Amino acid sequence: MKFLFLFMDGVGLGPYHPETNPLAAAPMPNLMALLDGRRLVRASAPLETRRASLLALDAVMGLPGMPQSATGQASLLTGKDVPSLVGEHYGPKPNQALRDLLTAGSLFSALAQAGYQAKLLNAYPQRYFEGIDSGKRLYSAIPHAVVSAGIPLNGEDELYAGEALSADFTGEGWRTHLEKKDAPVYSTTEAGRRLARIASQSDLAFFEYWPSDYAGHRQDREDAQRLLTQFDEVLGGLLDTWDDQEGLILITSDHGNLEALDTRRHTENPVPGLVIGAESLRQQFTRQLHSLADVAPAILQFYPGASIRY
Repeated sequence: MKFLFLFMDGVGLGPYHPETNPLAAAPMPNLMALLDGRRLVRASAPLETRRASLLALDAVMGLPGMPQSATGQASLLTGKDVPSLVGEHYGPKPNQALRDLLTAGSLFSALAQAGYQAKLLNAYPQRYFEGIDSGKRLYSAIPHAVVSAGIPLNGEDELYAGEALSADFTGEGWRTHLEKKDAPVYSTTEAGRRLARIASQSDLAFFEYWPSDYAGHRQDREDAQRLLTQFDEVLGGLLDTWDDQEGLILITSDHGNLEALDTRRHTENPVPGLVIGAESLRQQFTRQLHSLADVAPAILQFYPGASIRY
């Protein structure tokens, strides 16, 4: 069983308002084909198509307040209602209580301890590691869970070897922002195909796509639509290459943001639980899937002997 967890930061299922919701307006032909012509908006869920299931997942989980990155991501990774456990929605980076939770047990440590291969496919530049080592930078929830499980993060060597991808998928950001002029750059479609090939080498592959959250906070409608169209092109390459009979792809998020450009804040909207793969696998995975806290247990059911320990 192969599983690709494609985490898309800050994306909720909002109303069909093209003027404020770029998911209702951006050209996204591959996603719309997957959803039988529908948009990734609240009214489309629940939905079953030939290749995909779309659910609306609760990111608030009964606790008053606006969902935040650290508690939302920790809920996805631990299978716990983390906001209720710590008494608040908290973020963006995890505090000590959240770091302790992620260190005690997560999706990554559960799989690693049971002998499965789990991997975060993002590549990080050298200055990221230097910032961590100096104490000037803190891990966000996802890399914290990874390193706590004894799984190394990918760096420049893995990016150049084609074994990991940059946060923008294509590698263009490494050339333009990091000034790595020899960094490999792929077309969006080829980046999607490469993502599928790299993911198939692990039992669980996780990719963190954070530009979506940044676009939401910037409230730049044109830029948000451009980013979503590029994401859709990556998705096209991924779908062309992925074997539905061998595993599942999950696209989900930690909280809403991008779908409401009329505010700089997060939203209380549900987040998408978009599951791609063979119908029988999708049915098994989504049977008890209602909130962020249900995601990790739904994944681990496919890996005998893997469980989150506390």
